[in-house]
Amino acid sequence: MERYGYQDMPVLTTKKIMEIIPHRQPFLLIDTVEELEPGVRAVAKKCVSYNEPYFAGHFPGEPVMPGVLIVEALAQTGAVAILGMEENRGKTAYFAGINSAKFKQKVVPGDVLTLETEIIKQKGPIGVGSAVAKVDGKMVCKAELTFAIG
Repeated sequence: MERYGYQDMPVLTTKKIMEIIPHRQPFLLIDTVEELEPGVRAVAKKCVSYNEPYFAGHFPGEPVMPGVLIVEALAQTGAVAILGMEENRGKTAYFAGINSAKFKQKVVPGDVLTLETEIIKQKGPIGVGSAVAKVDGKMVCKAELTFAIG
């Protein structure tokens, strides 16, 4: 596990994340990477702000982060882990499947999502990540994500 600087400093800032994955605002859904073991796992954070563009319509008067975007944030976390490997630099990780997705509670403005994706299988360009999102230590989402590197 790589750690740089002070204990509370992220391993990767938004700028460094954008050097690894191709996502950009408004679709870059992770703010920092707190832990990184390239090819193995990554832990990222997403500070959920009331200003997120999807809150205007999901839902007026009761903003809730869409579950598919929580899964996407988990996938981006996994993409940092797999594309952080030197041999995968400059490539893209595409979704190939989502299995066993479960949502346990709502994610709302003010929440800080902790996103952890561990690469549990890989054969050639295809792999599987085990992903869990938490708020205040409580699981809000878990899924198994299949990816293809292209």
